[in-house]
Amino acid sequence: MALADSHQVIFYPVGNGDTTQIVLSKGRRVLFDYCHRGKAEDDDTPEIDLKTRLKDDLKAAGRDYFDVVAFTHADLDHIQGSTEFFELQHAKKYQGEGRIKIRELWVPAMHAARSGQGPPDRGVRPASPRSAPSAGGKDILCFSKAAGPGRLVEPLLKARGESASARDHLFIDAGTIVPGFTLARDGVEFFCHSPFIKHCDDGDIIRNSAALVFNVRFNADGATYDYLEIGDAEYGDLEDIVSTTRYHKNDDRLAWDLFNIPHHCSYRALNEDKGKNETQPTPLVKDLLLMGKPDAYIVSCSKPVPDVKDSYDQVQPPHIQARKAYERYLKEVGGRKFLVTMEEPNANKPEPIVFEIGGGGVTWKRSASIGAPAILTSRPPRAG
Repeated sequence: MALADSHQVIFYPVGNGDTTQIVLSKGRRVLFDYCHRGKAEDDDTPEIDLKTRLKDDLKAAGRDYFDVVAFTHADLDHIQGSTEFFELQHAKKYQGEGRIKIRELWVPAMHAARSGQGPPDRGVRPASPRSAPSAGGKDILCFSKAAGPGRLVEPLLKARGESASARDHLFIDAGTIVPGFTLARDGVEFFCHSPFIKHCDDGDIIRNSAALVFNVRFNADGATYDYLEIGDAEYGDLEDIVSTTRYHKNDDRLAWDLFNIPHHCSYRALNEDKGKNETQPTPLVKDLLLMGKPDAYIVSCSKPVPDVKDSYDQVQPPHIQARKAYERYLKEVGGRKFLVTMEEPNANKPEPIVFEIGGGGVTWKRSASIGAPAILTSRPPRAG
């Protein structure tokens, strides 16, 4: 008798920052972003010691690597500490000393290809399309070749006597399924929503606009569930995704059982106007919010979002006005709960938010406060 499928999606409390891990039922692991703050190693700070936690989890699983590490974009709150944590193949100084290995790296092509983009901590850049010819063209996928990255890569290929298309297999375009994972074999597939050509063409590149965005579809005992993994996209980027996805008749890729909202609950992911009490999403962003399925969850990778007077004047995210909008539309679709990584089970000592995805649906495996039993919140199995 075959064992039931049970995947996990884990959100880590790192403050206003992103780190999410997918652990598949057959053991493969995909890490989205990495934000380890040095202060988190002190016991008196609420942020999790991500470096220690991930290493301990991998050791318990008998491995020293992730199957995939995806950096959605090059902002510090998505890559902080990565040069100290991961083993990078391009330089010996980033190897050994207990570093965690990456079997395949996913990055936005434009950010990886252009020098001078992003903060200095971005040690992952040398393992990029620019170095792909010398790296033998393996162990990395770059999303959306477009015009800019193509121009940077082609001279390197020419110098090696290779054709301009010799590394095309490294580039994945929006609107396609990422190779290497299948619903039948792995119980998951990754559909790339962004970046697409518009985000990567000539001109100034805004990192948030060219960030990786995926529909992650899980198969669990014959039922499918959808997770939207979104980098720091703003409302205009989401409008582009919705309109483009609809144009290509891939509307089902906008649906979600689990939604990792962008930019740490910033109102800029909904509208350019924060609103006095609640942000009103633009029509296309509203359509995306209404694609939530019954019993869905929204997760904000952010600091706590309290509904108190001072919150309404907050300049930096998270924004209470945005939270109210998300909660409104989550309720409208019959969703379960809006969760904040730095609030669960409490703001003093948050723990990772863990979802289990099985044939019975998406289950929030709640962390227990000290001395209290854990409570399992789930949705009932689907009829039929």
